[in-house]
Amino acid sequence: MSSTGTGRERLYLFDTTLRDGAQTNGVDFTLADKRVIARMLDELGIDYVEGGYPGANPLDTEFFAEKPRLGQARFTAFGMTRRAGRSVSNDPGVAALLEAKADAICFVAKSSAYQVRVALETTNEENLASIRDSVTAARAAGREVMLDCEHFFDGYKENAEFALACARTAYEAGARWVVLCDTNGGTMPHEIETIVGVVAKHVPGDHLGIHAHNDTEQAVANSLAAVRAGVRQIQGTLNGLGERCGNANLCSLIPTLKLKGEFSSRFEIGVSDQQLGSLVKVSRTLDDMLNRAPNRHAPYVGESAFVTKTGIHASAVLKDPQTYEHVAPESVGNHRKVLVSDQAGRSNVIAALERGGIPFSKNDPKLTRLVEELKEREAAGYAYESANASFELLARRTLGSVPEFFRVEQFDVNVEQRYNAVGERITVALAVVKVDVAGERLISAAEGNGPVNALDVALRKDLGKYQGYIDGLKLIDYRVRILNGGTEAVTRVLIESEDETGERWTTVGVSPNIIAASFQALMDSVFYKLVKSGAAG
Repeated sequence: MSSTGTGRERLYLFDTTLRDGAQTNGVDFTLADKRVIARMLDELGIDYVEGGYPGANPLDTEFFAEKPRLGQARFTAFGMTRRAGRSVSNDPGVAALLEAKADAICFVAKSSAYQVRVALETTNEENLASIRDSVTAARAAGREVMLDCEHFFDGYKENAEFALACARTAYEAGARWVVLCDTNGGTMPHEIETIVGVVAKHVPGDHLGIHAHNDTEQAVANSLAAVRAGVRQIQGTLNGLGERCGNANLCSLIPTLKLKGEFSSRFEIGVSDQQLGSLVKVSRTLDDMLNRAPNRHAPYVGESAFVTKTGIHASAVLKDPQTYEHVAPESVGNHRKVLVSDQAGRSNVIAALERGGIPFSKNDPKLTRLVEELKEREAAGYAYESANASFELLARRTLGSVPEFFRVEQFDVNVEQRYNAVGERITVALAVVKVDVAGERLISAAEGNGPVNALDVALRKDLGKYQGYIDGLKLIDYRVRILNGGTEAVTRVLIESEDETGERWTTVGVSPNIIAASFQALMDSVFYKLVKSGAAG
């Protein structure tokens, strides 16, 4: 068993969001998405980042053409063992895996005699040979190798000898990890624990992994049961993404392993306390990228995970916050909310002001106005949990003052299709913005690859005496969500910006008109930059 300097055993986290998670209905990652998420997982402290299936589609092939720069995580390619009746050297799938710029290769192979007979239409002996040959070839190529034993638990119940033979063959051929997959997600925790205990007598536990699906809402429980029984690698996805009902949710597993004594006293993972504190941000960033509404009731990371509303529970929390909290909200980057009265509303706002370092007086009657303003705006669709800069501007405007650095008198956006000089039909957006800066009227026009891009460029083209403050400002992400359907749909826009120092912030705009919502968020971004730069009004 591998151990750390603390005397605790090491558990390894394997993320398959970019491959298994991409099978979620309605989830599609772009190449840029995959690169951003891979870095985010690495910064979280994940040990293995599975990037996809090179050779299966052009996007994944391009993703594996150049290895991303990761600090800790091992970049992993996924694919099938050699096909029945072919040699390793004559199998294009194996060739694509060996050519991929990856640190590790995760093969998948059937470990159910029924699946081998019906799905692969081959023999048990040929399936074992395929496992052996594929693992051996990848090892010879200098890769860390692991094997996902697909349908392992169902296969074990049907033919334990063959399922064990698949796992043992991979291990004996040199696989670093042999991963037991509950592919259909129907195995119970006590079954997982019993079966893993048997497997650990044939393959050492520090070479075993678990890959659980959530079809009975027990993927996390099954993963923890497998750890208790001996496995030392856990596979899962952020926010539990995955086909059908999803995979084991790493956003629940990671804090459980870090914060619950049964596991934290025995095991250590690669996620530090500081990295754990970014878990809420990681979870919500992924949802924002996918344009999905975060699960408010998700354990640990949900907006309601540490909310108490009315009654004796709220009274107890106000006296002793730990009464109804199983862990400290701040440990995962979340925070406490008590929804019991106007006084509790004040408490929530005060906590947010303290977190943001915004000066205030608890006796200031303007706090009440800020509470009411927040309620009204959030009811209208604003999401200040995801827009830190817009919250700070709202709070500063309500409690004190934010200088009116400039006033936008008018803006106009036109989108047209036309032919360019070489006869190609293109779409061009043109924006014109009129601003008043200390009595000076400035008019700027700009073209962009869309109306929001054109507005962004035009707004920041000339702000007179403030131009020097915003020269390094750039828009790095733009996300839109329709809050309700129909002809009167309300749109929420989140814009992430970055300046020359590398600091990033998010602003929000809400309107039935997507352009108006976008412009609100753009304006907030510019004003926030001026405020934080100390520009004088």
